[in-house]
Amino acid sequence: MSKLSNIWVFSDIASRLPEIIAAGVALGEKVSAFVIGTEADINRAYSFGATHVYCLGDKDSQKITEDYNNTIAKVISSSTDTNTLMLLAANKRCKALASKLGVQLQAGVVNDVTEINIDNGICAKHMAYGGLAIAEEKINSPIAIMTLSSGVFEAQVANTNNTGEAVNVAFVEPKTPIKCIERRAKQGESVDLGKAKRVIGVGSGIGSKDNLQVASELSAIIGAELGCSRPIAETEKWMDRERYIGVSGVMLKPEIYLALGISGQIQHMVGALGSQTIFAVNKDKNAPIFQYVDYGIVGDINKVMPALINAFKA
Repeated sequence: MSKLSNIWVFSDIASRLPEIIAAGVALGEKVSAFVIGTEADINRAYSFGATHVYCLGDKDSQKITEDYNNTIAKVISSSTDTNTLMLLAANKRCKALASKLGVQLQAGVVNDVTEINIDNGICAKHMAYGGLAIAEEKINSPIAIMTLSSGVFEAQVANTNNTGEAVNVAFVEPKTPIKCIERRAKQGESVDLGKAKRVIGVGSGIGSKDNLQVASELSAIIGAELGCSRPIAETEKWMDRERYIGVSGVMLKPEIYLALGISGQIQHMVGALGSQTIFAVNKDKNAPIFQYVDYGIVGDINKVMPALINAFKA
């Protein structure tokens, strides 16, 4: 496969940067990483495969991620590389940044990319119509910008022997900056379902928020992370948005996925079909999820979960 001369990469979430760099290594001869942080953050970018690092300064609680658009655009505009591709994490902040950069650099922008091909121009695949179809876009502009879905590329093992110096880039103040008044830590623990080996997903069939405790107990026993369907995270707000599995949420690639009380609409299954083995429990024998599973149980999850817990404890 041919490679582009340079891939620019950025993620405001540190845990996603190694995966974005891995994509850059696969697609480009050079990987130029934008980093906000300390020397340790710079060294980390090099250790995962970046060949060049541009430091945008230390983390500043008053600066919003998308306000770095002028700074990043200035660096990219001054580059002599042609057919440039920039990859970012597919989260809210990076998508907002991608849209701003798209306007400034007159670049084609594609969000939630699940596959990239550069053999015949820069092409990207992404979910369309709520996951019912896969659309393919070809970027005809000199610069392409894409936000990359989690799990598309696998991060390489860090090599601390890979080191280098960073180019320090002065922050270019936007004309109308977003002023951060206050930051508050989110409640709950952070999780990266995209890297989990075992995942339990709970849906509306769980019945009540109290039953999440039983699901949490089961996940702890089998060493799984707990995820959920969209209604649990966005409608009921019983779980964090980071735990939502689906077309606009997390894309899973675990060894085992156990779906509890999830009907199995395509919007959810798009995020789960990368699982090696899928188990499901649903009281509706006609639930769509049984079309996708390797093993299924027709039954009330609030009876099945305690039975599974007792079985694993035995």
